[in-house]
Amino acid sequence: MTKGSINVSVENIFPLIKKFLYSDHEIFLRELISNGTDATLKLKHLTSIGESKSEYGNPQLEIKIDKEGKKLHVIDQGLGMTADEVEKYINQVAFSGAEEFLDQYKDSAKDSGIIGHFGLGFYSAFMVAEKVEIITKSHTGAPAAHWTCDGSPEFTLVEADKEDRGTEIILHIAEDSLEFLEEARIRELLNKYNKFMPIPIKFGTKEVNDPDFTPKTTKDKDGKETTEPHKQITVDDIINNPNPAWTKQPTELEDQNYKDFYRELYPMQFEEPLFNIHLNVDYPFNLTGILYFPKMTNDLNIQKDKIQLYQNQVFVTDNVEGIVPEFLTMLRGVIDSPDIPLNVSRSYLQADGNVKKISSYITRKVADKLKSLFNNSREDFEAKWDDIKIVIEYGMLSEEKFFEKADAFALYPTVDGKFYTFEELTNAIKAKQTDKDDKMVILYASNKDEQHSYIESAKAKGYEVLMLDSPIVSHLIQKLETTKENISFARVDGDHIDNLIKKDDTAISKLTDEEKTKLDDLLKAVVPSEKFSIQLEAMDSNASPFIITQPEFMRRMKEMQATGGGGMNMFGNMPEIHNLIVNTNSELVGEILNTKTKKKQERLINQSLDLARLSQGLLKGEELTNFIKRSYDMIK
Repeated sequence: MTKGSINVSVENIFPLIKKFLYSDHEIFLRELISNGTDATLKLKHLTSIGESKSEYGNPQLEIKIDKEGKKLHVIDQGLGMTADEVEKYINQVAFSGAEEFLDQYKDSAKDSGIIGHFGLGFYSAFMVAEKVEIITKSHTGAPAAHWTCDGSPEFTLVEADKEDRGTEIILHIAEDSLEFLEEARIRELLNKYNKFMPIPIKFGTKEVNDPDFTPKTTKDKDGKETTEPHKQITVDDIINNPNPAWTKQPTELEDQNYKDFYRELYPMQFEEPLFNIHLNVDYPFNLTGILYFPKMTNDLNIQKDKIQLYQNQVFVTDNVEGIVPEFLTMLRGVIDSPDIPLNVSRSYLQADGNVKKISSYITRKVADKLKSLFNNSREDFEAKWDDIKIVIEYGMLSEEKFFEKADAFALYPTVDGKFYTFEELTNAIKAKQTDKDDKMVILYASNKDEQHSYIESAKAKGYEVLMLDSPIVSHLIQKLETTKENISFARVDGDHIDNLIKKDDTAISKLTDEEKTKLDDLLKAVVPSEKFSIQLEAMDSNASPFIITQPEFMRRMKEMQATGGGGMNMFGNMPEIHNLIVNTNSELVGEILNTKTKKKQERLINQSLDLARLSQGLLKGEELTNFIKRSYDMIK
């Protein structure tokens, strides 16, 4: 029997481990299972190169709960340790056996899948246990060893009579961690962290139908058939899938395999994903994974934290900001890379060179996939546009390289359901929608019903009107205006159509300057100046007498501020002022001007103003009630 002190530089290493090693104590199980997986994969590698006396076989890990004895067992069938190796790897704390192993076999072990980054992983056991035992037998056939430590720097190491190769870790669970003796809690952790570990993990047993048993069907004297019940057998409950879809080559998978894996990742998600992107790169870094485009809503926040990050099939986090470009955090799926450092701060992670390369690669891969989907089946891509546009538009805003690539697949739908790329759009509208200053004006609507009359006015002139209704559209059109040459966007209700696209031929007003002044005074006496800025315009006599618009610049700035425009609070605090455009060539406006009684003039102005407000959804509450009552009185 050996007794001694663990080689640590401070006496109170264990309280430090308990307090600071990981912020979340539940991580201990992930660490111990990861170590067991490493030991098994190391054995597989040594067997494959003829450096192990042991047969690899079909090893598995096992987790067992002894609730009565307050013990949790983590058992592997990996390469095990000799007493000397226990001294070396367990008693010299900050020493990583996995790192030494990788160094020793660096050429042949490159693809063996060893985690090797967990360092102090074993000692996380002391976060939940008051005593820890290791019973281990090496694949070399050396005598088994039994190590015990009660959380002080003192340990004992004796020979053991373990027959089977591998390591069993026994945690004597502390009083403040008894939750880890509950089957439901352990199952939850295994499902969270170890669902896709590369070695099968057994946790108890379950009853299943015997596959070798065929139920007999018999008939009674009346000819009624009876089938005997299935024979049940007890089997190991393997809780993980050691070969998830992302570990396979895309050529090995069909569409259904991708859909099945999506169900495995998100069992409570009932909608099918729209499409997937399989990531597979081994230079200049290692990364595999599958990303899914789910059906999107216009809410920028609701979708986040759905991508799961793994390191060699060990779950790390679903907070992938800084690793995945911001606009892709709305996607779902898995990214697995041994090159992403674990257990470090987010700021360190975001500054890491490999992480930046990974982020850039994922952006390029997603852009290439979208381009290929668009080229191969444009009709299908157009049908899915509403469900994916928020991700693409967000990407165009936030990632310059994605913005450049997006010209090939970003779509601009019209109110009539046509879809243009930007190049197709400019070719289609340039002849009609270029104004007198040679600038191309792209008209758009954000709500077909609310802006119906404005859309119809534009269409009557043969203009195309886009349907742009995402919450970040103001930011996007601002970006397009500063990037593309000689274009501007104008929402159809931003002004009268002739003012939105100014041509040389301006209509002549029927009113004299004196009449215009008189009309202006009449209107200002009735129309509240704090809500409306009055503009007299000479328009087609059939156009509406009163039109309410909101200046494009002001409305756009307010919208941008509402969706994170930053530094634009001054627009948010300004009152909601609209333009009231009065058509001086309208018959009704002429009648207002020539009506003899002031009372009738006021009534006509108020009625016309309220009709214009009603068309813009600005008439509400008591004012709407009064308008309806007044309108009925007119009919009477």
